[in-house]
Amino acid sequence: MKKIPKIFAFIIIAILLIFNINNFSRIIYKMDYSEYVNKYSLEYNVDPFMIYAIIKAESNFNYNATSNRGATGLMQLMDNTAKEVSTNETIDYESGTTLYNPEENIKLGTKYYSDLRKQFKNDNIALAAYNAGSGNVQKWIDEGVIKEDGTDIENIPFKETNTYVRKILKDYTIYRKLYT
Repeated sequence: MKKIPKIFAFIIIAILLIFNINNFSRIIYKMDYSEYVNKYSLEYNVDPFMIYAIIKAESNFNYNATSNRGATGLMQLMDNTAKEVSTNETIDYESGTTLYNPEENIKLGTKYYSDLRKQFKNDNIALAAYNAGSGNVQKWIDEGVIKEDGTDIENIPFKETNTYVRKILKDYTIYRKLYT
């Protein structure tokens, strides 16, 4: 029984030596679809590392992902949200197909996140709104549950959203360290 942990440790060490920790981390924190992420991050004035962190958390870069709640594609957008965002964009939005197109999904998701940042003037709060909806977040702010400046994200009342915001911020930090 004691040989299994030693063998496991040896395999891990061997993998880390072969790939080195940075390369191994870059496999986990990948930057797929960079042509779209960079294009639309620049267009909508959003840090591309934040978009990568959102995509990683939402779909782990699976353009074909669909949640049990109906969120679709890389950035896991709901149909109604995507329709609303697309009305101000040059996208012929079609329910059931547009969100499975990586470029269109990233464009709409990045625009949506950018709109939330403009509305709430804060990344932490914008991330909470991306997950829980802007109506819920505005209600939390109005009721004093969370602060407008996002300094008390630990008070986000939805456990899923609380965990989501923390995960995105952690992954965002890792992306920045790995790629800058």
